[in-house]
Amino acid sequence: MQPAKKIVISASRRTDIPAFYLKWFAQQIKKGFFKTTNPYNGHVSIIQAAPDKVHTIVFWSKNFRPFIKSNFGKNLQKQGYNLFFNFTINSCNSLLEPHVPSLNDRLDQLSSLCAHFNPESINWRFDPICFYKTGEGKTENNMHDFVRIAKFASECGIKRCITSFMDYYGKIKKRAASIQGFSFVSPSDDIKTSILLNMERKLKTLDIRLFTCCEKELLDKLSSNILSCNSSISASSCIPNDLLVKLYGGDLSMRKDTGQRIKQGCGCKISVDVGSYSMHPCYHNCLFCYANPSSKKNPEVLE
Repeated sequence: MQPAKKIVISASRRTDIPAFYLKWFAQQIKKGFFKTTNPYNGHVSIIQAAPDKVHTIVFWSKNFRPFIKSNFGKNLQKQGYNLFFNFTINSCNSLLEPHVPSLNDRLDQLSSLCAHFNPESINWRFDPICFYKTGEGKTENNMHDFVRIAKFASECGIKRCITSFMDYYGKIKKRAASIQGFSFVSPSDDIKTSILLNMERKLKTLDIRLFTCCEKELLDKLSSNILSCNSSISASSCIPNDLLVKLYGGDLSMRKDTGQRIKQGCGCKISVDVGSYSMHPCYHNCLFCYANPSSKKNPEVLE
């Protein structure tokens, strides 16, 4: 009988564990399991989390400072865990992302991660691209620091950039409506594909490849656009089990994660998300976020 394949733990699409919930995560690792609740049907699962059960832990964050400061990653590695990182670094915009650290701080964090871990194990996410209007009626976006971030990421050894355009969820509409004179706007698909091609051109000079997250319709348009015939933009796999095996060896399932938005172009391979929308609200309070923001105005780092 073949031994069961090890799993990939995703920590987490539901909240920012490296920024706010490292203490909780460490407690569960010590116990050797996570108890997770499916947000759609309420089903409770026990996820075995001992090193002999887990191939890789994939951390998602906008603020790895507590993670870096506490040597959290190095301690996990000593216990036998492989690590992978999805680091979202967007342009500085206090309206859209009011409680993330300064851009200088986030770039310094990226430098530290790349110095202590293999840059091949780090995805840079510039996500999402947002267009909006304020009281002045002018359409603005959050692209202004993209080139600066890209150049810095390239110097750190980053090879992959993942992006998408904002999805207008119901909770986002409600949040945006509370700001007087503010509204999100959605550019045409032609404008979006033009932006992607422009991003790709800039990234190619820096030896960084561009991927999209859940943008199947735009990728279909790119494939039929004569102007993009030389484009190599493709769907991302933010949980890239094939790359994890390449980096760390072993054996993992290469099936796509049916719990994600496959029809929209999600390329993530199968993993297990830990963390909770309800029990672990996010203190970043990003205006465009689909997760559960905290009602507190001043975030407290809960590492």
